[in-house]
Amino acid sequence: MSKKIKNIMVSTAIVLVCASFLASTSSDNFKIAKNLDIFFSVFRELNLLYVDDIDADKIVKSGIDGMLSELDPYTTFLPEEDIEEFDLATTGEYSGIGAVVGAKNNYIQIVEPYKDFPADKVGLVSGDLILSIDNVSLQGKTTTEASNLLKGEQGTKLDMRVVKIKTSDTVNVMLTREKIHISGIAYSGILNDSIGYIALSTFTQNCQKDFKNVLRKLETTKQMKSLVIDLRGNTGGLLDAAVDIVGMFVKKGTEVVYSRGRIKDFDFSYKTKEEPLQLNIPIVVLVNSGSASSAEIVAGALQDLDRAVIVGTRTFGKGLVQTVRPVGYNSRIKLTTAKYYIPSGRCIQAHNFSERNEDGSIATIPDSLKKEFNTMRGRKVYDGGGIMPDIEVKTDEFSDIAICLVLRNLVGDYALKYFTEHEQIAEPENFKITDVDYLDFINFLSDKEYDYQTKTENLIETLSKEIKNGKYDENIHAQVDALKNQIEHDKNKDLQKHKDEISQLIDEEIASKYYYQQGRIRKMLTTDKQLYAAINILFNQNKYKEILYKQ
Repeated sequence: MSKKIKNIMVSTAIVLVCASFLASTSSDNFKIAKNLDIFFSVFRELNLLYVDDIDADKIVKSGIDGMLSELDPYTTFLPEEDIEEFDLATTGEYSGIGAVVGAKNNYIQIVEPYKDFPADKVGLVSGDLILSIDNVSLQGKTTTEASNLLKGEQGTKLDMRVVKIKTSDTVNVMLTREKIHISGIAYSGILNDSIGYIALSTFTQNCQKDFKNVLRKLETTKQMKSLVIDLRGNTGGLLDAAVDIVGMFVKKGTEVVYSRGRIKDFDFSYKTKEEPLQLNIPIVVLVNSGSASSAEIVAGALQDLDRAVIVGTRTFGKGLVQTVRPVGYNSRIKLTTAKYYIPSGRCIQAHNFSERNEDGSIATIPDSLKKEFNTMRGRKVYDGGGIMPDIEVKTDEFSDIAICLVLRNLVGDYALKYFTEHEQIAEPENFKITDVDYLDFINFLSDKEYDYQTKTENLIETLSKEIKNGKYDENIHAQVDALKNQIEHDKNKDLQKHKDEISQLIDEEIASKYYYQQGRIRKMLTTDKQLYAAINILFNQNKYKEILYKQ
């Protein structure tokens, strides 16, 4: 059957569906029916008369995407080929070798193996280059294509041809695929001998069980007197997991969040279902502009219930409920059906989807758009978008050169070089590259191509273009050019000026090569201003109580 005939059948079926819809539509829905009829008629004419064959799937998907672009950014169409990735984000589970991979030198490289999963068990490390999988060459393959080859049914075997980064030997490695469960707990431990710390990276299926197990372990293995819950960079996930985690710290039956939609079927109240594990332990929750959705529900509910002190920066501001619905042929639509409201009655959704800063954080909210609410003890809190921390602690901005070195993966490449030359390093908390190592890094960069524009240079460049486009005296042009020369950056000077910052980034990357992702986090925590603020509050219980009881 030709593609043209196939598309004619598709368009005929669409027209029949439209006719059926029209016949059953009341006068109140005439506008909807009319526009659907127009849409299907346009598709039919394109399919029948357009000069070239059209791809029906592509055309219709573009139409759907265009329609949804008029709504909020969280209402999206999920075609069949995207369902597996969506399910992975929801469940945190898949069947494979347990490693992050990326493109390198026209092949695929192990970026990071997950501890105690198949890739790690057979000794694959960061930097190992995969040449083939089951005799299928990976030369020129994309990361997605390679990932599809690595995934498969649990218990099945795969044969990989690998170049080992530390020895340069080419070897064959046989692995058995396993069910990979990516825990929502990025790291946990005891800080300063008495403060429990749990970094929760996402709210996937059953992450509340992981959280409960870690909390119990911290209770039994050390003398935990207080707790830090780190939700920075946590973009959210499943609502039930968020409610259950809040329930570990408040009385059973406490309302954590409720939703309100246009259709009453989507009005729900979510209350805690079990007895708490820690009803009185002092808690600080860390948040930033990357904390969204379920993470904001946890932080906002604990704030509204006066159960925790929130430290960091304003959260992202996503308070919309998405419902996933089937739309035929294994496709789904994830559409916004309601808004979330936390115990004080405020909605965490930002007033405007588009008004955000470069880092994704909410732009300035006029006071006229803010509405006042009260926590359980009467503290004043406000809506307008996101959760505003009780104690705001901003982090230092990265320098332009540091951002460039990370984005060009030069920090990562040097960390791999260091990894091949050193058998082991100290524990992440104690590891730090030496001045000799930093000089080696500078030498490593000597034949690498990288450059950047500082913010000041960008402003001067814009000014220069505006002046050249305008009718200004040549002296003005000369003055601007002279100013450009004065502020032009010097890479070697910047490497010295920002040595401490760049060294820390190198330390973190190297730590991850020896101690996996937890090593990176452990190293990051040693210079974490927001964590230091949380620790200081927990050590000062008078200050902690003053914040929670402040009217």
